[in-house]
Amino acid sequence: MPTLLHHIEIAVALPIDATFTYALPETLVPFARIGMRVLVPFQKRQVTGYILGAAPPITGVATQWQIKNILDIPDETVLFPEAMIPFFKWIADYYCYPLGEVIHTALPGGLNTHSTTVIALTNEGVAALKQNILTPVQKKMALVLENRACPLKKLKHKLNQDISHSLIHTMLKKGWLEKRQECRGRTLRLKTEPWVRLICSDIPSDQYFSARQKIIRILETHREISLKQLKTLTSVKIGLAHFLNKNGYIEIFNKQVYRDPFGETVTPDKPRKLTCSGNCSQKQVVDTISRALGKGFASFLLAGVTGSGKTEVYMHLTAKALKRGESVLVLVPEIALIAQASQRFRARFGKRIAVLHSALSQGERYDQWIRILKGQVVIVIGARSAIFAPFEKIGLIIVDEEHDTSYKQDSGLHYNSRDMAMVRAKRHGAVVLLGSATPSIQSCYNAATNKYTLTVLTERIEKRPLPEIAIVDLRKARDMRGINRFITAELRQAMAATLAQDEQVLLFLNRRGFANYPVCSACGEALQCQNCAITLTMHKRIRAYKCHYCGFTRPALPQCPTCGSSALKLLGYGTELVEEAVKAIFPDARVARMDRDTTQRKGSILKLLKGLHDRTTDILIGTQMVAKGHDFPYITLVGIICADLSLNVPDFRAGEQTFQILAQVAGRAGRGASPGKVILQTYNPDHFSVIAAKKQDYQAFYDEEINCRKSVGFPPFTRLIQLKITGVNPRKVSLHAQAVGEACYLVQSTDDSLGKHIAILGPAEAPIARIDKRYRWQILLKGADSIILHDFIRRLLGTNKPLFTNKAVKVVIDVDPVFMM
Repeated sequence: MPTLLHHIEIAVALPIDATFTYALPETLVPFARIGMRVLVPFQKRQVTGYILGAAPPITGVATQWQIKNILDIPDETVLFPEAMIPFFKWIADYYCYPLGEVIHTALPGGLNTHSTTVIALTNEGVAALKQNILTPVQKKMALVLENRACPLKKLKHKLNQDISHSLIHTMLKKGWLEKRQECRGRTLRLKTEPWVRLICSDIPSDQYFSARQKIIRILETHREISLKQLKTLTSVKIGLAHFLNKNGYIEIFNKQVYRDPFGETVTPDKPRKLTCSGNCSQKQVVDTISRALGKGFASFLLAGVTGSGKTEVYMHLTAKALKRGESVLVLVPEIALIAQASQRFRARFGKRIAVLHSALSQGERYDQWIRILKGQVVIVIGARSAIFAPFEKIGLIIVDEEHDTSYKQDSGLHYNSRDMAMVRAKRHGAVVLLGSATPSIQSCYNAATNKYTLTVLTERIEKRPLPEIAIVDLRKARDMRGINRFITAELRQAMAATLAQDEQVLLFLNRRGFANYPVCSACGEALQCQNCAITLTMHKRIRAYKCHYCGFTRPALPQCPTCGSSALKLLGYGTELVEEAVKAIFPDARVARMDRDTTQRKGSILKLLKGLHDRTTDILIGTQMVAKGHDFPYITLVGIICADLSLNVPDFRAGEQTFQILAQVAGRAGRGASPGKVILQTYNPDHFSVIAAKKQDYQAFYDEEINCRKSVGFPPFTRLIQLKITGVNPRKVSLHAQAVGEACYLVQSTDDSLGKHIAILGPAEAPIARIDKRYRWQILLKGADSIILHDFIRRLLGTNKPLFTNKAVKVVIDVDPVFMM
């Protein structure tokens, strides 16, 4: 690699906003390529870095002897193509995140190595242990370290006691212990299995019908076969294969194999005929978008009502892109949807598909990543992290359910896959298609201002009618007791009629658990999470109270932890309580629940979906997981238990999110031969979001919402950057937030243009003031121009670095925030 013979540019996987120049030793030159991982010295450590290319010319005081050498190149292949580096740099710049950390986020987990300071027992220490001259504490330490060196923190944990630095220093001075650097962190390896190939088939004739000859004949047919498969086909002992290997008839060797994330095989299908009638048919949409393939960047918004066949449009466009020799990237918002999507695409396109999502094991994700890099697949389907799929060239990017907030990552690198799909498509000269029955206000506004080309599907396939929606006013049931408060007479009667017709029911409640507000009627105290400023939720099945933010769990004891009274009341309700109530009302019905609690195990989602498909489930109860993209042809009744849960959230998008989830879950009804019906229960029957959802009138909702946004100056008319300030000490967090706020106002005052174009809201305590033991404050920066807003952040960072590197209080920059709580 001629350009890398001397000095190369490296991005290290550390929170540092810079790249570094390293020298490439002659011994590593033949192996170094752009996109490879390297091990480099950094200060007193060894860390993972990534080769970006030839280093820029050295200027200033830097000299040859100051440049450190790369220590090792641990991989045989690149981990990302060179074409992705500009994309990584754009992400780092736009989201104000270190480049090395961006690349680390993109790559499969379990790859990075780093050096750690460990304490080891020396030979002198072993001798001292045998001579029994150590103190009791020193002896305990020596016994732990006798097997393996470990970091001081881990040593303290193993001993279950604190260890003074003076004790460590004494043992180091006596030569019993030593400190050294060890590389740790990497857990992934290529998976191999023993395979067999034929070397010589000349077996003596008297053994022609022997078991040995049986192995030879199979290998003559298959050439190469795994030892495991050979055993299945021949039913002979493995020892016989080893005998043939030893005598030169066959060769047993290790071969790389890929861990299979798919599981079940699928039955191949053929493309379905597209709807052709009218100006808003599937065929017209496919023709319009396919004309743009191969002609540079183009962006489309597909607004299609629920059940209009958007997935079939996606697959027809995919086929056209593949015919052109281009790769296709398909994003879906939830892991629960990947199983369904991958099955349909595999049935149509065979084995040329990979999946990428966080529910895969590290090994499975790594194998899928390598398959993409090697060009063995042409379609990738995945959740938000699949936007980093290492394609060299992409022709089409599809973002299904583009309105979904799950495309926004809320920890580490706060990226939005939907927005990044636009950027990546531009860099590849590709077509990007955003699809939804309820497009985001932002995307619809972009279509209205001609940033996107709008395509629509206004009818369901086979001209099936949209479901009839009836509103039930929950205020009339306010004085009811027990289950009648949330399963009204209207809903109960509709469920009974549906089950009598041997059809399926879907009940939706976007709150899991049994009761979300356990409170003591004696002292009035609610059961709070010990780590968060939030009430615990009762989970009856596991007999425990759980926090849905930090995961804290407390056993469901009968006494109040504050006053000791046994007068605990379980107020509120969740999917677990609804499930219990439904089973009591309809004891003969087969009831299933689909929420985060029931879908943790691998394969559980597919099992639930199969129950609906095979009609072994009569009633499905679920959270928002059931509202997105699923096709349930036998569900004819949808009951929305409470439509108001997202309406009262302190977020300017509350109305939008309420409309979207109501319209989406209503769209699960009547997707088969029988018409659908929806019972929508609400305490706010006159809210415009609820009314628009009942009428299934997206345009009416959009017209009302866009005027509200414009009047208050919120997106899409402005852009937002949120500064999230958190720490374990409430006073330090408060003072730090005030300091960051003052720094913001100071930067604003130095430039008149910033004062005119940037609004600073805060600092203010977050609506949820504490999560996972960290107190939370926030500042919102608002401006109409993204460039000016980013310029403001760069000035703030450049002049106030200590505020953003404080170890006690963390400040996170969230560009285009979605979660405002």
